Amino acid sequence: MADPMTGMLELSDLRDDIDTVIVAGIDMYGRLFGKRMPVRSFQRILGEGLHVCTCVYAWDVDQDMDTLKVEFAGAHTGWQDFRLVPDLTTLRRAAWLEGTAICLADSVDENTGEPLPVAPRTILRRQVQALGDKGLTAYTATELEFHLYRGTPDELRANGYRNLEPTTLIRSDYAIGAGNAMEPFFREVRKALEASGIPVEVAQAEYGLGQWEINLEYSDAVETADRHVLFKSAVADLARAHGMTATFMPRPLSDGMGSSCHIHASLRGADGSTPFYDAEADRTASTPLRNAVGGVLDRVGDLMLFYAPTVNSMRRIISNDFAGNGLTWGFDNRTTTCRLITGGPDANRLEMRLPGADVNPYLASAAVLGSMRDGMARQIDPGPPCTGDGYAEQHGELPITLGDAAEKLEQSLFAATTFDKEVVSHYATVARHEWLQFLRSVSDWDRDRYLETI
Repeated sequence: MADPMTGMLELSDLRDDIDTVIVAGIDMYGRLFGKRMPVRSFQRILGEGLHVCTCVYAWDVDQDMDTLKVEFAGAHTGWQDFRLVPDLTTLRRAAWLEGTAICLADSVDENTGEPLPVAPRTILRRQVQALGDKGLTAYTATELEFHLYRGTPDELRANGYRNLEPTTLIRSDYAIGAGNAMEPFFREVRKALEASGIPVEVAQAEYGLGQWEINLEYSDAVETADRHVLFKSAVADLARAHGMTATFMPRPLSDGMGSSCHIHASLRGADGSTPFYDAEADRTASTPLRNAVGGVLDRVGDLMLFYAPTVNSMRRIISNDFAGNGLTWGFDNRTTTCRLITGGPDANRLEMRLPGADVNPYLASAAVLGSMRDGMARQIDPGPPCTGDGYAEQHGELPITLGDAAEKLEQSLFAATTFDKEVVSHYATVARHEWLQFLRSVSDWDRDRYLETI
């Protein structure tokens, strides 16, 4: 019998107040997809899994499968199926939905039963395993910010997403009063998350108008990514139920604050050791920790697409919205790309501040862990830490368009050997498609700037 206080379930718990189970995979954009079924149907499909069309890994963010062409699937393959095999270690209540449990699933080949290489959960699992082969376990946490607007998604869409009304009208970073005003909603969110096995660390109002942040407790890397995607789903669903819209766009307004997804990462040895801590080192940052930072910074340009997967991602990164600046790092320095938090064996970690709230947590975490492992293997020295304003100097080392990020990923030998050529080609093709869709689109900005003046 599972502990009802944690929200995690065993098969024997699927009775009484639970009548529906959602089986969900993770798509390329970090979104849930899958099917709902009665409990008896869920128990029947546990061994084989669910058959799902490969279109979910072959269409773009808008589900256009006519113009996006990838080798993995399409008309040339007959739009074949793959299988979603439930991972029972993830079975939990979806406490924000009535009478519902949710079980995340791994995507496997229909014929061989092998994990699909392009599936985000597969990509992260392989980086976790690569560290495990060296006797190391990766622990991560993702800090997600989001904007909350009044009006449901349907209402905002009908209005062309114009004249958005934020849930705070003045800057309210850390402000308890602003939090009190929205507490009936956020108390429900926290309670639903806790009851769903998604433990909350802290919550607060943020600097941007209508901007909020909820931090979850850290866990092993796959569990953290699982909690991340469930968190986003719960917040979006509850916001809609309360007549509001939650968006995880990194920069929803030109003159507003960007929303981040800072990724914290640490390692622990099989014997319980903490390789990122050295009591004799400067500020306790061990050589492996510094090498890990060196690896993250050395490979960030190659892996930019995993940290900034949309056109909108770059609008935050090229701002001064605490998104880092080039290949910079420092101790407790929020103006750098990689911030070190040190002070104790269990606390020492690096914080990758580049990603925005739109990241796929499996891909971004895989990028951090793969780069850390590479940095430690090559013993990369990150150079001296930044001790002042990381934005004081201009750094041009990183791609600033989605097209450039796609090219860097596809040309990277490191990415090909670390994540597999098929994975690199697939995600680069998807990003290049998205970039071309953007370039072909004439926007309000174009008309406002050029219609009369050119």
